[in-house]
Amino acid sequence: MVPTDADPGAGAAHPDGAGGAAGDDGPGGPGGRRRVYRWVVEWAVILMIVLIGTVVLRAYVVQSFYIPSASMVPTLEVGDRIIVDKLSYHLHAIHRGDIVVFTRPPLEPQNYADLVKRVIGLPGETISSQGGRVYIDGHLLAEPWLPPGPQSYTGALFNDPHPQFNLPGPVTIPPGHYFVMGDNRTDSEDSRWFGPIPASSIVGRAVAVVWPLSRAKGL
Repeated sequence: MVPTDADPGAGAAHPDGAGGAAGDDGPGGPGGRRRVYRWVVEWAVILMIVLIGTVVLRAYVVQSFYIPSASMVPTLEVGDRIIVDKLSYHLHAIHRGDIVVFTRPPLEPQNYADLVKRVIGLPGETISSQGGRVYIDGHLLAEPWLPPGPQSYTGALFNDPHPQFNLPGPVTIPPGHYFVMGDNRTDSEDSRWFGPIPASSIVGRAVAVVWPLSRAKGL
């Protein structure tokens, strides 16, 4: 940035040509160079603060994720971008019905770094299904988040190599673990396939769809 507030009378004070000192405050003089240097340093500090803030936010507070599959249709469509709150579970417990992002379990064959599903069963509970409906400890679970239609039928996953986790069950959820399923029950590899997930694998809670704008909503 070139300073423009140099004293206009500085040159007039040296009519004999000894007014070179006034030129020192111009763009090419030491004063001008110092101002440019300060401007560069200030912006470098601002950019560094912004960069550090972005890294901290992404690591500890919020992060965006892309939805690559149809396992959560119609709640989340392929191509949606969601915002995940990574801080809230440090402040309160994980609740049934929460949509969570978690790191890929060892038994999940799909090559995704992270998955998104809905929490259905909590630690210590026994989950089972009957007639396409979910039961927790023998009691029918109300699932208002599921759409009507055959895609909400909750039963066994076909060709599941891990029948110990598959429904109808029953499956007892270990302490510190959660049973998660996709809202598109007939097209979701979830805890029926790879088993309950540990709390330590949960990245955070999905709180909003932010893209495309036509589908923007809270979750």
